[in-house]
Amino acid sequence: MEVVRAAMVQAAWTGDQESMIAQHEEYVAQAASSGVEAMCFQELFNGPYFCQVQDAGYYAYAEAIPDGPTTKRFQEVAEKHGMVLVLPLYEQEQPGVLYNTAAVIDADGTYLGKYRKTHIPQVKGFWEKFYFRPGNLGYPVFDTAVGKVGVYICYDRHFPEGWRALGLNGAQVVFNPSATSRNLSAYLWKLEQTASAAANMYFVGAINRVGTEPLGDNDFYGTSYFANPRGQIVEEAASDRHQELIIRDLDLAMIDEVRAQWAFYRDRRPDLYGDLAQA
Repeated sequence: MEVVRAAMVQAAWTGDQESMIAQHEEYVAQAASSGVEAMCFQELFNGPYFCQVQDAGYYAYAEAIPDGPTTKRFQEVAEKHGMVLVLPLYEQEQPGVLYNTAAVIDADGTYLGKYRKTHIPQVKGFWEKFYFRPGNLGYPVFDTAVGKVGVYICYDRHFPEGWRALGLNGAQVVFNPSATSRNLSAYLWKLEQTASAAANMYFVGAINRVGTEPLGDNDFYGTSYFANPRGQIVEEAASDRHQELIIRDLDLAMIDEVRAQWAFYRDRRPDLYGDLAQA
């Protein structure tokens, strides 16, 4: 498949999980009516960004992947609409073992696997070590109906090593579902992910929430966008204030074109990089 019609949703917290899930089902249907073939939701999509506080009550939001109700529900949605879905959820592997995870579902509803967030922050307003263990599944790339898809989650984006690992593992499109605040990182938002797309010569889908939630004063600023293998934003970014379904056509042929021109992978020197992993 050369041109993939892809979508992302940036949404505000509705106040309860069921309405949040139902809203995203509606967005999938809307995207399908526009010919979308692959779609990703924002980080921890079916809840608030509860990491603004440290409250063990939110452990109840975690569920099994793939055997939990939300993954099962969206497997049916994916099959109904013939759409690849990337589904970021709070995962319980077993009681007390919890991860920030994204499930990947193929266009026929098949569960392909999951990525667990690798880098876990613990700073004011982002108390994630209270809720999540660091991911332990490496950097998988999933062979989907639209091509090879990878996932990196929010804080991960500050670490170039994972972006490179996903590229070396064959990713053509990498989604980065996020919950990031205007007062903390807005100046980095369009810098890091476009640079990572260029450095690794693949497409990046950057998704953020919108709005201020009752749990804290983080102002989630949306501005979701796709970046192409040259590091350019495809068309334009989404609103910084409002919910939005962003749909873009991604020409995967650009990956080969750019890699032939820049040849960054050819010119890497992994024989000299060993000390980086030991520092």
